[in-house]
Amino acid sequence: MNVHENARLTAHSRAELVRRVLDQGQARKVVAAAFGVDPKTVGKWLARFQAEGAAGLADRSSRPQRLRQPTPLQTQEQIIALRRRRFTGQQIAREVGVSPATVSRVLRRARLNRIRDLEPAEPVRSYERDHPGDMIHIDIKKLGRFDQPGHRITGDRTGQSSTRGERGGKTYGQGWEFVHVCIDDASRIAFSQILPDEKASSAVPFLKAAIDYYASLGVTVTRVMTDNGSCYKAFAFRDACKTLGLKHIRTKPYTPKTNGKAERFIQTALREWAYAHQYQTSERRAAELPFWLHRYNWHRPHGGIKLQTPISRLALSRDNLLSIHT
Repeated sequence: MNVHENARLTAHSRAELVRRVLDQGQARKVVAAAFGVDPKTVGKWLARFQAEGAAGLADRSSRPQRLRQPTPLQTQEQIIALRRRRFTGQQIAREVGVSPATVSRVLRRARLNRIRDLEPAEPVRSYERDHPGDMIHIDIKKLGRFDQPGHRITGDRTGQSSTRGERGGKTYGQGWEFVHVCIDDASRIAFSQILPDEKASSAVPFLKAAIDYYASLGVTVTRVMTDNGSCYKAFAFRDACKTLGLKHIRTKPYTPKTNGKAERFIQTALREWAYAHQYQTSERRAAELPFWLHRYNWHRPHGGIKLQTPISRLALSRDNLLSIHT
């Protein structure tokens, strides 16, 4: 017998309970108090013993005595067919003549209970430009400033929400800093800067700095892809792209996978740089960013390019490598 760990009575104690009532003549309330159960429980086991003897004191299966009849296959197929015609659960129940709960069970089992399940997911299309500079991806990640280790290190979230941010036009606590990131589609060579905001006044200088960085590696950038953030929709950013001879491509709304290389780079940066060490201050974290970027571009194998380093995709000669590897 597999007795529940919190069970008050076992088969042995049930037999003792019955003996005290029937043989010793103790009152049910007294026996119930002694065993820590309700008097109704005492009466239940007495009734089972009197009806079935010692066998009635054993555990019984919790399986219900009556099982619902499964929904006929034809009805299930009808429910699914109506669902594919965009009928709601209530409409299907009235049309087929079953309960809404039955409709819900059938649709959940068929994985059609959500309306979005009726449309197959768009297949993931991986793409990669042929040459470095054909396209760079730009994005922004907001990180909190701090002057002592945060909850990711200490595990203590006390007071963190009340001491950071901007309310009523005033800045409270340490505030935020914005990591602008850029990654080349073909080579995966990355560039990043920490700037005070995510406005066009920061996005435009970052774009120019990124173009200069790739030019220092002998890469000419022709396209830039961003999301639909306000700084990238600004006239200043548009004009900067025209001045630099860049074709600006914005992602389709609500499809971050289109800009997936930048999104993935941000995840890597958070894991291997921003949250990798116990920085005492955000300034110390910012100082570590250039060193981590150097390791990422020059020494870290990249899974997306067959475990090569990003710089290896530029096909630089040994002399070129020595001249720019600082």
